[in-house]
Parts: sequence; structure tokens; C-alpha cells
Amino acid sequence: MNENEQFFPHNPLLPDEAGYFGNYGGRYVPEILVPNLQQLDAAFKEIRSSKTFWKNYMQELREFSGRATPITPCRNLSKHLGGAQIYLKREDLNHTGAHKINNVVGQGLIAKMLGKKRIIAETGAGQHGVATATMAARFGLDAVVYMGAEDVERQRPNVFWMEKLGTKVVAVEDGSRTLKDAINEALRDWASNVDSTHYVLGTACGPDPFPALVAWLQSIIGSEAKSQMQTQYGGLPDAVVACVGGGSNALGIFQGFLGEAGVKIIGVEAGGVGTKPGEHASRISGGQGTPGIAQGYHTVFLQTDQGQMIDTHSVSAGLDYVGISPILAHLAETKEIELERAQDNAVVEALEMLMKFEGIIPALESAHAIAHAIKIAPQMKPSEKILVSLSGRGDKDIFTIADALGDKSWKEFLRYKGNQ
Repeated sequence: MNENEQFFPHNPLLPDEAGYFGNYGGRYVPEILVPNLQQLDAAFKEIRSSKTFWKNYMQELREFSGRATPITPCRNLSKHLGGAQIYLKREDLNHTGAHKINNVVGQGLIAKMLGKKRIIAETGAGQHGVATATMAARFGLDAVVYMGAEDVERQRPNVFWMEKLGTKVVAVEDGSRTLKDAINEALRDWASNVDSTHYVLGTACGPDPFPALVAWLQSIIGSEAKSQMQTQYGGLPDAVVACVGGGSNALGIFQGFLGEAGVKIIGVEAGGVGTKPGEHASRISGGQGTPGIAQGYHTVFLQTDQGQMIDTHSVSAGLDYVGISPILAHLAETKEIELERAQDNAVVEALEMLMKFEGIIPALESAHAIAHAIKIAPQMKPSEKILVSLSGRGDKDIFTIADALGDKSWKEFLRYKGNQ
């Protein structure tokens, strides 16, 4: 097998004929969007059996993104904690600083295959938006990114780069002004521009076939990680941990280890600042999510008894989302994965520890997974291994992190610049 065919997904996570994974999934969209989704579904079926597409995909990831990403042992942190050895799958070392580039490169190739000249996307933390903007520039596509106005404020560096890359960023003022509102606006755009536009949905949510498509493209993470752990670090990990917002990075790494005996698979949701509605984004681990239909699909949402979506909170913009991938909801229901939660204070502490002991600055999203690894490592044996998906780097979070750490120097700097 040559390097272009390596890691081709031979056993992908696929829905039934109705687009469901167990009790979750489906396609609940306005009639005007049905032809586009049918077209995308047909394209997805075609590329799943196309070694040529996978060859082009892998070539782009190597030449443009810098894959393969390494695994880094956290020797200092592991020694400090005692117990299990912690390893990081370094998706933060991708071009644009997160796992998001894997998905957008694949969907960009699909857009070109379908003859679409314009792409739209939604983003929360901004990493998907930046990745989409870079892909659009590389492939010569027009791009519009929808982003909740609150996230625009939290993630100003990413907004700056998207705009400089030639992408139009639309700040969405509706609702809670976060990711769910950005998705709603992107779906409205797509309904108005079905012929010319491809929607590059950024996570494994939304109407069929998006969850399966995004999971298929992100499976490269887990395939690589499994091979690397076996060949470089003496065998499979005992636990695999990833943060869970929509679910693309988690599904990416989980797919390398689902069904492997002795490997515990753990997703970590945003515990926010408390357990009351509006204080967190723990759909399943908090026990407050219920099945419902929104944004084109059926999954577990944080919602009222009347089905109205509840505002969420997380220190990390990328996990501040009301729903969860239907694939993850199904895997949790069938007990193939566990879902836990990490609160904001533990996340910030984990970020500080990873910086102090390993010289690595994680994204706040990824720090949720680090926080859980820090929690469970001392309870495990030194011979055991925890593999964490470090889904992104923390550059984008500098202002939020500074606030969380009580450092106001950046605000003083901005005031100084504003007075010049």
C-alpha cells in the first residue's frame, strides 16, 4: 500500500438508509435543500469507493496542511501527576492550528467536483472559519463565514485572519449570538443559493449526510494515532480522551479505537460554571439533554420541555453548542463511549499545567480533554497510557485566557493603541 492509500477508511461510521445512527440523525430540512443534500449524498457515496479521491485528499493534507501530525509524550506532566502516561495527538500542529483543516480540504475537493464556486460555513471558535478561508484561497472559491456576534468578540484574531484571507465574515446577532445561531444563518443562506453554493459544515452534526461525511474525513486522526501508538509507543492506549462540542475531533480520533478491547473511549463536554440551565453545554454528561429536532437533524439537545433551545455557556467558544453529533449520541447510548464533563476552572488549570510542564499551549476546547486526563491519570497504573486529542492550539484564545487568568495587560495595551 502506497502512502496515498494509507489510512483509507475501510469501515466508516455510516447511517442506515434513512440517515440515522440508531435513534439519531436524519434529514429535516426545507424542501428547497433536499436536492443539494441528495447531490452531496451521491458525491459522498462516490468518493467512499474512490482511491483517486483519497489520493488527492492525502496529497493535499501532506502538501498544504503538513500531515502526519505527531504524538507527543507528556513525560514531565505524567511524572508530576503520577499514574498513567499521557500522550497527545498533535492536531494543533496542522496548518491553521487545529483538526478543522482535515474536513475543509475534503469538502473543498467535493465542492470543486460538484462545480460549486461559492462556499459558506459556520464557526464558533473561529478555527473552522480560518481553515475554510485558507482552503477557499487555495482552491479559488468565494467564501462567506457566519459567526455568532459573541464569538466574533471572543475570537477577534481569527476574524482578522479570515477577512485578510478574502473571506466575508458575517456576525450573527440573533439568539444567544453563538454557534447555534451561526448554523441557523448559514442554513438560510444555503436555502437561498442552492445552485451555486456548497455548505462546508464544520462538525459532525446537521442533516444527513454531513455527520457521516465529516466523520469520514476526520477518521485520518484516529487511523494515524493507532498506527503511531503501535509502532512508536509499544501498543494501544488504555484510554482515549477528546473534547466534545459538535464532535468532529472526537469522532476523528475515536474511530481508530472503537471496538478495541481494553481501550476506554471518553468524550469530555463543557461543564461551564455550574449545573443549572444556561451555565454549561453538557448535553449528555450533565443528564439535562433530551432528544429533539433542530438545525436539520435529530439528536440530544439542551432544550425546554416545549423544544426551545436553551442558551449554553463554556469558556471555550468551540464547545458552546446546544447539540451533539448524532453519531456520538448513538455511541453513548450503546455504551461504546463514555461522556464526562470538565468545568471552566478545571480547564483553565489544565491549560496552565500543560504550559508549565510541557511548553504546549492548548486551545481551551482541547484543555477540556487535558483536564479529564489530569483527573484520571493518578487513578491509573504507571504502565497504562492515556491518549488525548489535542485538537487545537491556544493562540486564538489569548484574550479569553488572559481574562480567565486575571491578566488585564492586553486591555491596557489596546487602550494605549486606541489613544495613539
